[in-house]
Amino acid sequence: MRYPPHAMDIDKYQELIDEAAVYDVAQESPLELAENLSIRINNRIWMKREDLQSIFSFKLRGANNKLATLTQEVISNGVICSSAGNHAQGVALAAQRREIRAVIVMPITTPSIKVSAVKALGGEILLHGDTYDDAYAKARELAASESLTFIHPFDDPAVIAGQGTIGRELVSQMSEKVSAVFAPIGGGGLISGIASYLKGKRPHIRIIGVEPEDSAAMKKSLKAGRPISLDHVGIFADGVAVRRVGDETFRICKELVDEIITVDTDQICASIKDIFEDTRSIVEPAGALAVAGLKKYVSERGIKNEEFTVINCGANVNFDRLRHIAERAAIGEEEEILLAVQIPEQPGSFRKFCETLGRRNITEFNYRYNNPKKAHVFVGIQIKHGVKEHQTLINNLESLGYVIADLSNNEMAKLHIRHMVGGSASNLADERLFRFEFPERPAALTDFLQAIGTNWNISLFHYRNHGSDYGRVLAGIQVPQDDSSKLELHLTKLGYKHFEESENPAYRMFLN
Repeated sequence: MRYPPHAMDIDKYQELIDEAAVYDVAQESPLELAENLSIRINNRIWMKREDLQSIFSFKLRGANNKLATLTQEVISNGVICSSAGNHAQGVALAAQRREIRAVIVMPITTPSIKVSAVKALGGEILLHGDTYDDAYAKARELAASESLTFIHPFDDPAVIAGQGTIGRELVSQMSEKVSAVFAPIGGGGLISGIASYLKGKRPHIRIIGVEPEDSAAMKKSLKAGRPISLDHVGIFADGVAVRRVGDETFRICKELVDEIITVDTDQICASIKDIFEDTRSIVEPAGALAVAGLKKYVSERGIKNEEFTVINCGANVNFDRLRHIAERAAIGEEEEILLAVQIPEQPGSFRKFCETLGRRNITEFNYRYNNPKKAHVFVGIQIKHGVKEHQTLINNLESLGYVIADLSNNEMAKLHIRHMVGGSASNLADERLFRFEFPERPAALTDFLQAIGTNWNISLFHYRNHGSDYGRVLAGIQVPQDDSSKLELHLTKLGYKHFEESENPAYRMFLN
């Protein structure tokens, strides 16, 4: 079919979507009920599993459809694209099927899992610039100098139509009760295709876009009334890290998208966890945007007993990012709060503070001796009832005389300070350093401190609940030389596995 350049009627897009060539590389992805998430937020949530495609992303639809519209003469020298990863795989796969050259320009910041996947599909990779827009400019330059056909990742009717086949599938898969579909937005190709089809077939369904707060190019463009370029974009959700949306996608979104929601990194991480708990699949940050937006939408409006569909758009995430995702998910889910607490610098004050928390699980506890009268500890506490319990706990601690600083929304504290509490202590005598292991369970840290007792002052303390079977503590204990044998006997009777680290060179260099 001949594709007009831009600014087509929505009826025309529906025709293009019906005739799009995607199923020689893509499958009709399933629509699955997210049972756990549905129960938790009191609504029925359906997940469109584009993360199950062969390249773990929806992007092969649009790329393949675009190449299918081009003649062999046009693509005889090969094709080129710019991409943060998933479009690159789609183009490389489509080119491989047609046995033509594919040059892929990707930002230097592209996750290695995406780079490796493109190489495996035969793509010639050039890493250039820090953002998608840097890669885009370079790809356009190479397209002209080497007579390559540029395949735009989103601002192209053929690409939009290819992505729109997701909307066509949803028409036959979704219950009539579904009231809204949530889709992530980068450049806007995915949501434009879905909206073009669904608004023609089921006009009552709301189309809601979701963007990261630090990459909200479409929302800001719609507010400005024209496509604008962001000064900076965040790269955590690299699949949607676009400074400027497309002209055609902007036009479609302005006409058909009902609302755009923005979410932060913690909310995205929490949604990656939500998806994992229902599917046992780990999506990339962009792949969890729709769930994050949905949760924010129903929470802010108090919506219950409705049905919604979310697009799980991709699952190309580096394994080494999972540590950061897990660290932030509990805060995003409002299951953990981070506090700085001032307590008296005296034996037994740690234990007393932990006892005031009851059977709540302590996820982190950091401290280093600094002042003979007062101590500042950094503590993570697990909660179950979100904002209400969060504030109630702080009020209770303050009523008991503790000086509290809530760091739960402090980005610097979450990224850096939690790992830097400590340093060398001056005027500190007779300190010995021990590592302890104990079975992990609710109130395990309180039980441990009760067992240690109050005979000696704790001068350093670090504990982090990593979700494993055993809790691990690093503790400095001030022990006069005459008491050394008493301490060793006491530790032996406790029964906790322990190791002395007083001569560890890392301790000597950084803490002593």
